[in-house]
Order: sequence, then structure tokens, then C-alpha cells
Amino acid sequence: MTRQAVTQHLQLLEEANLVAIVWQGREKLHYINPVPLHEIHRRWIAKFERSRLDALHDLKKKLEEN
Repeated sequence: MTRQAVTQHLQLLEEANLVAIVWQGREKLHYINPVPLHEIHRRWIAKFERSRLDALHDLKKKLEEN
């Protein structure tokens, strides 16, 4: 991957607020911003997770009854 391609990708992630930037002198450090990722998880992924966890819990209870 070229340096320009990496720069473009990092710029898009920055605009989407998915990375935080810290300047240390001449260096520009990029860190993952967990807040938007957590919000995405809470809004979209958690919905589907609940039903699977409930099914596993029910299966565990049935298996322990025998």
C-alpha cells in the first residue's frame, strides 16, 4: 500500500471520528476512538446478540435438567 493511500484512509477515518489524533512534535499519532464503535455496537450488533445469548442460556438450562 502506498503512503498516499494510507494517508487517504487515515483522513477518511479521521473525518468519520473513528480515530483520534495526537501530535507529538512533528509526528502525527493515530489512535482508535472507541466511543463511535461502542455506539455502533450498542445500536446494531447488540440487538442480534441478545437472541443468541438467550438461546444459549435456554440450551444450558435444558441440558442441566437432564
